[in-house]
Amino acid sequence: MKPTHTPFRAAWFRAAAARPVAAGLTAVIALVVAGCSGAPQTGVRGGKSAADLDLKPVTAPAEEPRGTVKWLLEDEPDSLDLDTQGSSAGRIVLTNVCERLYQLRPDMSVKPWLVTKESRPDDRTLVLSLRKDVRFHDGTEMTADDVLWSLKRHADPDMEQGDEFENVKKMARTGAHEITVSFKEPDALFTKALAGDAGLVYEKEKVKKAGKDFGTPGQQDACSGPFALKSWKSGDSITLERFGDYWGKKSLTRELVFHWASDSALVNALTTGAADGVFAESPNTAAALDGKKGLTQHYGPSTSALTLIPTERGGLADPKIRRALSLALDRKGIAQSGYGGMVEPWASNIGSGAWGYEKPVFAAAQKKLAAYAPARPDADDLTRAKKLVKEADKKPDGPLVIGTDASQGRTVVANAVRAALQRIGLRGQIKTVPTAQFEEFYSSPESRSDIDVLVADWYISKSDPLGFYDNGLSNSSNNWVGFKDASYDASVRKALRTLDDKKRARLAVSAQSEFAKASVWIPVAQVPSVLVMRRDLTGPPASMAYLYYPWAADLGGKQGTHGKKG
Repeated sequence: MKPTHTPFRAAWFRAAAARPVAAGLTAVIALVVAGCSGAPQTGVRGGKSAADLDLKPVTAPAEEPRGTVKWLLEDEPDSLDLDTQGSSAGRIVLTNVCERLYQLRPDMSVKPWLVTKESRPDDRTLVLSLRKDVRFHDGTEMTADDVLWSLKRHADPDMEQGDEFENVKKMARTGAHEITVSFKEPDALFTKALAGDAGLVYEKEKVKKAGKDFGTPGQQDACSGPFALKSWKSGDSITLERFGDYWGKKSLTRELVFHWASDSALVNALTTGAADGVFAESPNTAAALDGKKGLTQHYGPSTSALTLIPTERGGLADPKIRRALSLALDRKGIAQSGYGGMVEPWASNIGSGAWGYEKPVFAAAQKKLAAYAPARPDADDLTRAKKLVKEADKKPDGPLVIGTDASQGRTVVANAVRAALQRIGLRGQIKTVPTAQFEEFYSSPESRSDIDVLVADWYISKSDPLGFYDNGLSNSSNNWVGFKDASYDASVRKALRTLDDKKRARLAVSAQSEFAKASVWIPVAQVPSVLVMRRDLTGPPASMAYLYYPWAADLGGKQGTHGKKG
């Protein structure tokens, strides 16, 4: 993903937008709208909060075959060429069709996949031994030339994954089934990038023949995964069919048909049986589907978090003011009122799905961060916050402007920020803009020049906290507030060069602590991954791995439910 630490703008926390409903669902949805609730409802989910949810990365294994399963997306993909259009909708589809050199597993760990063995002659060289039994969907054998060509395509600076290869010095075929990558500096995150879109392997000649049309409706895929692309009818559906000659475990599901719908239409389609499953990317949608008859919900770890990002405008330039705001923020109230209890008050800026290794180390460190970001501030927290405001060198002389759109969740957060500022003797002013304009805040300094803090959502594509904490580097384009700390920079850069997991985890925890002390960004909540399926279905991961893992290969029926619905 370019950059790798981008906001998950594709779905989470956005306002409702007008998106086409698949033609195959339109008639059914039209009939049920009158008899079902409209927009997804928010609010406390029967007194239950996201903190009570048991986040499990997997669902029970499937044991029975299924013919056709209808799955929902919240958007139609712009393209199935993730080098040019890296949307979540395209990724949810394509991850079942195309394979990667490494694989992000449901537990968010990473392991070799199309690679049989990795070796490191030195800390700047990575040798990849490739599988010899892999065939593309047209029967052509996967070769080292295909792999090398794919890597070089991803590495093009104009492609979505170009920045993942900035530390690569050379890539070459060094054997009939071997690729060697040389680095300028040791690179601890490169193999994790190869478990993402930087590691997709394409059939070279097929992509070259398709040219600019590759990944568009009417084109075939050029991949080797458990499913092949059968058809893409623009504006209607995408159909995948099981690949009979797949080298790995065969799927129990024969065919997967994707339609797209949003908000109330999505809820109604699942509630009435017009669709069989969805990865509910909006917490409000998940709340609306909770407890619906015939459906089950599964909650898993994600790297996604709701966060506040101070901007260049300067109202939050003083770290003491930022820390005071963090201490005074009612995160529990935000979770209950803004997101139907489907987010969990959280003290760091990334979700627990980022803990792809050394989980106990990161879990213990997370608990210590509550001193900077309490779930609900008490009298002592507010006393500390007011003291910080008095001690600040750069106390704001006017209202702090909070940037948001009109979505219910962000509106609740913005009001909570304003209330927190009032508790510590400061003033807040909310600026609400259309969603399309809000999206520009992430990438355009000019568009955010008149706001002091952005109500944001963020996720990282790698299951390593360092994939987030490079945002605090002095030269990071995402370090809007201008945080500069030579010690922090040195720690993060050292960690990025540390291949040993235990040592890297300690360095990452140290950087996390410094980031939290300075409140470079202000954490609000972590967002679990939510999988909703018809009750007789099971198998896919519940974790955020569904964006990169072939989840449909695990999809099938529960034992004793063949032919049953609900």
